[in-house]
Amino acid sequence: MCENDHSAGPDLSRRGLLRTTGLVGIGALTLGAASVTTGPDASAAGSDAGRTWAPNPDSSKFTFAVMPDTQYLFDGEAIHPEPLRASLRYLLKQQREQNIVFLAHLGDLTQNGQPAEIVAIGEVFGLLDRAGAAYSVLAGNHDVNSSTDDQRGSTPYLNTFGPARFRTSQSFLAATPDGYNTAHRFRAAGREWIVLALDWRTSATGIAMVKQVLAAHPTTPAILTTHDLVSADTLDGKAVLSDHGRTLWNDLIFEHDQIFLTLNGHYWPPGRTVLPNAAGHDVHLHITNYQNRYYGGAAMIRLYHFDLERGVIDVETMSPFLMAQPPERRNQLGAQEAELSGDLDRFTIEIDWTQRFAGFAPVPARRPRPAAAMLVPGTVAYWRFDGGTAGTALAPETRVNDLSGRGNHLVVAGRPGRQADALTWSAEHHPDQPTHSSLVLRGGRASGDYLRTVDGAVLDTETFPRGYTFEAFFKLPADFNPGTDAWAALLSRAGTSAEAGKAKVPGNGDPQEPVVTLSLSGDREPQWCVYPQSQDGSLTNWGHELPLNGWWHVAVINDGRHTTMYIDGCPVVRNPTTRNRGLGTSGRDWLLGGYDYNGVLDQILKGWVGDVRVVDRALSPSQLMIAT
Repeated sequence: MCENDHSAGPDLSRRGLLRTTGLVGIGALTLGAASVTTGPDASAAGSDAGRTWAPNPDSSKFTFAVMPDTQYLFDGEAIHPEPLRASLRYLLKQQREQNIVFLAHLGDLTQNGQPAEIVAIGEVFGLLDRAGAAYSVLAGNHDVNSSTDDQRGSTPYLNTFGPARFRTSQSFLAATPDGYNTAHRFRAAGREWIVLALDWRTSATGIAMVKQVLAAHPTTPAILTTHDLVSADTLDGKAVLSDHGRTLWNDLIFEHDQIFLTLNGHYWPPGRTVLPNAAGHDVHLHITNYQNRYYGGAAMIRLYHFDLERGVIDVETMSPFLMAQPPERRNQLGAQEAELSGDLDRFTIEIDWTQRFAGFAPVPARRPRPAAAMLVPGTVAYWRFDGGTAGTALAPETRVNDLSGRGNHLVVAGRPGRQADALTWSAEHHPDQPTHSSLVLRGGRASGDYLRTVDGAVLDTETFPRGYTFEAFFKLPADFNPGTDAWAALLSRAGTSAEAGKAKVPGNGDPQEPVVTLSLSGDREPQWCVYPQSQDGSLTNWGHELPLNGWWHVAVINDGRHTTMYIDGCPVVRNPTTRNRGLGTSGRDWLLGGYDYNGVLDQILKGWVGDVRVVDRALSPSQLMIAT
C-alpha cells in the first residue's frame, strides 16, 4: 500500500504487506485450566476510556521497544527510578508518532529481588498500567533465587509482576500456573503477533505452555524474550548460545518456525547472530544489555522499527534520561551514552517477511478475477493473454479478443523473419493481476514480433477528450540489455507525431517519433511520451528505475487537466504539472510490444506482458486492476 498517496485507499498493493486471513481471534486461546491462566478477552475494554496507548494496528510500520537489565537503578538503598521513569515517559510520548506497539523488559529489574526494590520499580511501571500500554516483564537471576527454576513458588517479584498485574491488559494472553512464564499479544501490520516472556530458568512446564500457545495460534509470528539465551564475549559481537540458551534452542526454538526473533539480557557486551531452524528459516538472536555502562545503563531502550514494506527492522539504542538533559549540561560520560551508534547498537536487519512466514502463515495467492469484474464504465479495450497453453507459440493467425465489447481486438503482426517462438503464452503473472497468465515477447529488431489492433478498430481514432486511464502488467527479464533492448514499447500508437499534426513548431518534440508511447528506457524507467490534443509539443511522464526479473503494474491517468503515472499503485515523482487534454492520433494501429520511428518498426519489447486495459476516463488509484 502506498502510504504517501491517501487517495489510493487501503489494500492497494499486497506486495509489501503481510495481511492474513483466518487468524485465530484475539481472545481465542482455549487451553485447559490445568495448563495455563488466560488473560481477558478483547471485549473487556470498557475501562480503557481515556487511555493514551493507541497503536495503529494496520500500518506496515511499527516499533517494538526493548529494555534490558535495570538492576543497578534498584539496588538496596540505592534506588534511582528517574532514568526508568524517563524511558517509560519517552515511550508514551512517542507512542503514536513511532507507532510503538509493545515494550519487553528482559529481566534483572532489580539487583537483589528484595521487596523494597521490587515495589519501587513496580510503582514506576504503573505509568504504563495507567496508560493502558502493552508490555511484558520476566524474572532475571537477580530478581529471584538464581538456583531455582520457575517452580520456585512465591517471591516478591511474583507478588508485584505476576499475572494478576496484567489481568486488565488487553495484551495479556496466558501464563503458566506458576506465573513466571507469560504470553502476550499485540496487533500490527494487520495481523496478530505474540510475545513470549520466559523465566530465567524455564522448566519443562514452562516450555510446554509455550508450545500450547504456539499451537493455539499456528499462523502467528512470535518474539521470544528471556534473560539468558546468547552471549557475545568476542570483540566481533558474534553471539553464541549459552548453556541454558542451548536448552531453549533444542527444546523449543529450533522446531517452532513461528519464533523468528529472540531477545535477552544478562550478558554484556551486546551481540547478535542468526541460526537456521528446522524449517531452514533464519532465527535472529540478540543480546542487549548496558548495565556495565555509565549510570547502570541509564535505563537504555532499544527500539526495533519494523517496516514490512521495506522488508527491514531498523534498530536504534538510546537513553531518554540522558537525551532529555540539555547537551551543555550533560557530563562527559552522559554525553557519550545518550545515543549509541556502534554497529552492535544501531543496525538494520533485512527480512523477506513473505518468505520467512511462508511455512506457517503463507500469504494466500490472489485468485483470478473474471473479465466482467474488470469492465468498469468507460472501458474501451481490455486484453487478457490466456488463450493458449503455457510455453506454446502463438500461431500467425492468432487473435486476442478485446473483452470490452468494443471490437478493438489484437492480432499477431506476423513480421517477415520472425522466429518461431517470437510470441508465446505464459503462466507467469503479477500477484495482483486479474488473470494468471501472460504473453512472452522475445524481442529483437529482426526476429521479434508484436500484436496490433485489427483493421478498423475504433480505438485507432479515439482522442480521449474526457481523460483516460492506460494500465498494464509487465516484467523485464534478468538479461535485459540497455544497449539492445531499450526503448521498446509496452503499448504505442503507430504513425508519427507529424502525421498527427503535431511537432509543427521546431523544438516542440520530434516529428518522427510516435504520437503516443509507453516505453522502457535503458535504465528500465517507464516513459509515457505523448502529444496531447491540447498542444503542439510532447509531454512526458517518467517512472523510476525498476529492478529486473520482477512483475510491475504501470498506469497513466489523465483527468482532462493533468496526467499522473503510477507504479504498483504509487505515484511517481516526475509527473509534469503542465495542463493537457486528449491524445493525438494519425488513425493508425495501436501496437502492443512494438515501437515505430519515422513510420517504420524500430524496436520490439523483450519481456512479459499481462493484462492491459484502456478506459476513456480517469480512474482513481483504488479502481486500478492492481487494487480491485
